[in-house]
Parts: sequence; C-alpha cells; structure tokens
Amino acid sequence: MTDGATQDYALTLDRMLDHAAKWHPEKDVATRQIDGSLTRIGYADLRERARKVSAVLVGLGVLKGHRVATLAWNTQAHMECWYGIMGMGAVCHTLNPRLTAEQLAWMIGQSEARILIVSEDLQPLAAEIAMKVGTLDHVLIIDPEGPACSAHPDLPKAKYFEALLSQVNPDGLVWGDFPETTPCGLCFTSGTTGLPKGVTYTHRGSYLHTLRQLQADVSGLNSHDVVLPVVPMFHANAWGLPYSAPATGARLVFCGRQSDGETLAELIIGEGVTIAVGVPTIWLALFDHLDAKGLEVPSLKRIMVGGAPMNAALMRRIESRGIAVQTTWGMTELSPLGTAAPPGDARSPDTAGRPALGIDLMLTDHEGTPLSRQRGHEGHLWVRGPSVVERYYGQAEAATRNGWFPTGDLAQISEDGQLFITGRAKDLIKSGGEWINPTEIEALVSGLPEVAFSAVVGRAHEKWGERPVLLVQFRDGESLEDDDLLEALKDRVPSWWLPDAVISVPSMPLAGTGKIDKVRLRSLYGAA
Repeated sequence: MTDGATQDYALTLDRMLDHAAKWHPEKDVATRQIDGSLTRIGYADLRERARKVSAVLVGLGVLKGHRVATLAWNTQAHMECWYGIMGMGAVCHTLNPRLTAEQLAWMIGQSEARILIVSEDLQPLAAEIAMKVGTLDHVLIIDPEGPACSAHPDLPKAKYFEALLSQVNPDGLVWGDFPETTPCGLCFTSGTTGLPKGVTYTHRGSYLHTLRQLQADVSGLNSHDVVLPVVPMFHANAWGLPYSAPATGARLVFCGRQSDGETLAELIIGEGVTIAVGVPTIWLALFDHLDAKGLEVPSLKRIMVGGAPMNAALMRRIESRGIAVQTTWGMTELSPLGTAAPPGDARSPDTAGRPALGIDLMLTDHEGTPLSRQRGHEGHLWVRGPSVVERYYGQAEAATRNGWFPTGDLAQISEDGQLFITGRAKDLIKSGGEWINPTEIEALVSGLPEVAFSAVVGRAHEKWGERPVLLVQFRDGESLEDDDLLEALKDRVPSWWLPDAVISVPSMPLAGTGKIDKVRLRSLYGAA
C-alpha cells in the first residue's frame, strides 16, 4: 500500500495570466496614452502577446535565468514584457527612471542584463545608460507615441518591439517549465543607507505573496473590481497588483507616465475605478484637483496607501467623501507587502494594520534580542515569511539572523495586534545623548489641515550634537506662523523635542519612490 498524494503543481507566475485568459478572457487592461486616449486589451489577447514577447527574447538568445532589464512606466506593454520574461524562466530586472543614468548603469552592471526594454520617451535616459554600461546587446522600444516616432540617434541599433512581435509565432513555446523556486524578478532598493541592494523575487514567493494580498483583510480583490495601480511597476512589483488583478479577473487601469491629479481623476471617473493604490503624495494631488473642480468619484470605494506615513488631514478629506482609506506597510525586501489595515476597520492613520497569514513579526532591542513583551512596547522590527528576502543579490552572506530579517524600522504592536511604525532607526536624532523620534513630530504637524507635508531632520549643534529642524510644505493658499506650528506639539512631545527652527519650503523633495527624500533634506538643512 502507498500513501496518497497531491499533484506536483508548481507555483509559477505564468499561471496568473493563464487563469485570467481562460476564465476572464474579455476583462480588459486599459492604458492611458500621452495624448489622453485609452488603449484596451482583454486578458486572453494580452497573454498571446506576452507569449510573443517570450518568443522574441528566445530569438535574441535569452535563456532561463538570464536577466532582462525594463525601463518603463505602468502600461500594457510593460505588463506583457513582465509575463513574457518571467513566463519563460528569465528574470525581469525593473529599473526606476527617476534615478540617474549613473545609478541605473551601475545596477545593470550588477545584474549583467544584456537586453534593455525601454518606453519610447525614456530613450534619452537609455542612451546615457548604454554609453556608461557598455554591455547591452539589444535595446527594445515599447510604448511608441505614434507612427512617426523613431529611435534615438544615440541608440542606432534600437528596435521597436512591436515590429519584432509581428514576426514571431509562439506556438510550441512552453511557459513555466522550471521549479517554482526559480528567480522571476530583481529590484534594487533605493540605497538610502549605502549602495542599493538587489532583491531577488522567486515565482514561489511572488505567488504566495499574491495569495496573501488577495485575502479579504488585505486587498480583497474580486472579479468586479477595477484597479488603478499608481504605485510604479518599477518599484517593488507595483505591490504585486499585476499578478493579483488577473488572478481574480479584476480589470486593470494603467496611467502610463502621468500621475497628476487631473489625469487620475479622469481615469477614475471614466473607467469606474473601485480601488486605487499608491503613496500618499499621489492622493494629495488628486483630492486637491477634485476639490478645486467640484468633481465626485462615485465608483471609488477604497484607496490603499503605503510607502510613507498617511497625512491625518488628508485621510479625513478622503473619508469625508465616503471613500475608505486602507493603510499598509511593506518594503522591497518583503515583495513588498507586510501588513494592512483590514477594510472597514475604525483606525488612526498611524496604524499599518496587521500581518496576514504568511508574514510574522518580532520586536527586539537594539542588539536584536527579542523583547520579553511583544505588545505595547517599542522595539526594532524584524520579519520572516516565504516572500521575505534571505540574501541580497550577489552577496554571499545572509541578510537574516536566525531566519528573521531586520527591517530597520522602529515599531510597536498594540494589544489587538495592530502594527505602528514609530520611526526609522537611521532617522533618529541624538540630542544631548537622548533620542528624538522625527516620525512622532511629523505625524502631529501633518495632522494640521493647512499642512501638505512635513519632515524633521537633525541639524548639527555644537553643544547638543544635533537639534531637530521642522520643514513644512503648506497646502496651496494656506500658511501658519511658526508659533502656531510649534503650539501643535506642546504638551504632546517632550519640551526638548521641540524643533529649534521651522522652515517653509515651496515643495518637499521626493525620492524616486515618491517618499520624502530625507537624504536630500539632511544635505540641505543638516549643517550647523
């Protein structure tokens, strides 16, 4: 007698698009073009085009395990390339076009990618990269703006991908014929604490991340949803939405290169978007536009935010329209989702929610020793799970200790299991031998209705070592006196935490991921 068994069914990402093509073939992916028009394609046709991408890459010599770089926006063509690269067992190395050519060339040098897929309008940046890296065999152009477009003069060998797709037949091409532990993606961190570090995603990890994201207390997507991922596909897999939407048959709406308030409003209203996803800075522009034009967005039921703390005043503005705000926390190394506030929960904008099945959390002291009490105390946050990085790309040493990854965040876990990110260890300000947490000050100031963004950085001080400086960007037409800003902090933080100076800035500098660029602020305002 033998034991029973279940089928060996590899958890590979090509199955996401296969499922959508078979069971939701007409559900469409819409992309806004630069001229404001929309292109549409059903999942079945998108899958066929993605298989043609694989056939083109095979013809160019790409094998399983090879890295293929993409420098592109949130578009249908980029999604086709994702699945075409990953489906054949190659690795999609996404590049952030908001970084410099030097940074991107360094990343390509690390990944050893020989092919670069680039959106047409990003050809000048691609040309700079190609001159610096010197090892690219092919540059393939997607997202053409029109029939009269041409390759950049410094990319004489660049080819339009569409012409190559018309010349191949994917019949006989096999997707998914590899172990589920095969790498599928490569994304470099922003490098705020040193050189960027490459995070390798696997099919298994991303598949399980998708299942975790689809839980009802997380994204809870279903086939009736229309999803607008403003979070970029070049940053942490657009939070996995190009996988989870086809996995459920939800429609996808891509905004292309434009994510201004007017563009997003047009897409949400015109396409009946039900769920929109992105960093808080995006939603400030959207709701400023809606308020200025007197527009309503009746289809929009929920906004998922992450990547930076949620402005309390902005959250109130959104929820006053009957739109739920769902706060989350994650990072590139987590693929990227870590925790989410369940939809409909009464909560503050400070909570990052709870972990879903597949992610575990632990708080430690500064030496990494677990706190004896995990609830109600601040500590250093560590995580583990099947989609959490174990080792950075190209590095021999593990990034974990005893199976746990140190996030670099300071956090508390409430008695009911809610995670509160209380700061970044690297952002703490040491003044007179004592620590000041900028995040607590920023949360209070950002809660003022006149404030769009706030940031606190340390300024060198001869006596105290460092002292906090408050930087504020006001909403259009609004202002406050320095004393009024500081009054919002009195009796709510220790008196010695009060900033020594308040500086009004016309616009807060943002990093390539849409977060406030603390490195830039420290360089501008951190000197004595």
